[in-house]
Amino acid sequence: MFRILAPCVGGGDKMTRAERIAALKAAAKERILVLDGSWGVMIQRRGLEEADFLGERFQGHKGQMKGNNDILCLTRPDIISDLHDAYYAAGADISETNTFSATTIAQDDYHLDAQACWDINFEGARLAREAADRFTAKEPHKPRFAAGSIGPLNKMLSMSSDVNDPGARLVTFDQVYEAYRQQIKALNEGGVDLYLIETITDTLNCKAALKAIMDLQDEGLEELPIWISGTITDRSGRTLSGQTAEAFWNSVKHAKPFAVGFNCALGADLMRPHIAELSRVADTLVAAYPNAGLPNAMGQYDEQPHETAHELHEWAKDGIVNIVGGCCGTTPDHIQHVAEEVAGVPPRPIPERPKGLRLAGLEPFELI
Repeated sequence: MFRILAPCVGGGDKMTRAERIAALKAAAKERILVLDGSWGVMIQRRGLEEADFLGERFQGHKGQMKGNNDILCLTRPDIISDLHDAYYAAGADISETNTFSATTIAQDDYHLDAQACWDINFEGARLAREAADRFTAKEPHKPRFAAGSIGPLNKMLSMSSDVNDPGARLVTFDQVYEAYRQQIKALNEGGVDLYLIETITDTLNCKAALKAIMDLQDEGLEELPIWISGTITDRSGRTLSGQTAEAFWNSVKHAKPFAVGFNCALGADLMRPHIAELSRVADTLVAAYPNAGLPNAMGQYDEQPHETAHELHEWAKDGIVNIVGGCCGTTPDHIQHVAEEVAGVPPRPIPERPKGLRLAGLEPFELI
């Protein structure tokens, strides 16, 4: 059994989770919603040292902990709360938990056990919940929501780990499923309003996460909206595991997600055609949070807030998005500009598609 560090925020005059989910769905019908921006770039700006990542709990822990941003939910929760506050203050409707890599598989690089992973996810959800509730109390007309970040793994099910052995895999489907199952349960118990399976490079990994969610719901865990966000890795227009945008959608639409979209890898200019394609085929909300352009030779992002915001305003004006935000290189300034640019622009209408058989390998297949 995993211990719970603190009670979930709730009670009193605060909205119940069912009320928050209803408010989220209602808001999505009324306006384009705004997600927060990059966490990595903002944490890097703090100039943290190894001691910040170790805190008191992990003193004497073997190996380096610096760079493990998720552990800050336990060792520097003040920083995580500050960042939630900064993004909500900038105009974000939704802020993610700081749990992008908080699975037992990813955290094995830092020699962390299942208990530590549970605690990261639970505390990450609790911090996001507290921040969302603070801003909702101040601005009841604009409720804020906490999304449980479920990121990719450093091991993939669809691709070989050895160029000389196409069948080689470092993990099994069951291991990926169990890792995501633990993360999902902790995020749910910590108080998130929705799940965000993001930066998906391998669709089979994503399907393991989706199965974990659906199995837990069948077992009685409270049902939450699911947002699925893939990653088109380059100009080929495909995910790392080789799927086109439409094929990716066909592979995950059985989960009936609240939203689907893309994030990371590309700036808004290069991401647009793939978002437009999803907008054409997806009969649910379409979401996008691109990088602040492409990185320069030093790995830094030069695209300014007004430039990112202008691109996303064009997407909104052309009716291809329901949710926008920022990924690598974006800051609260970027999100403030984006929120201002999409304010008052109606959200993309969800299309009704004819019934048909739609399958996917690397390419989509449709029979109507």
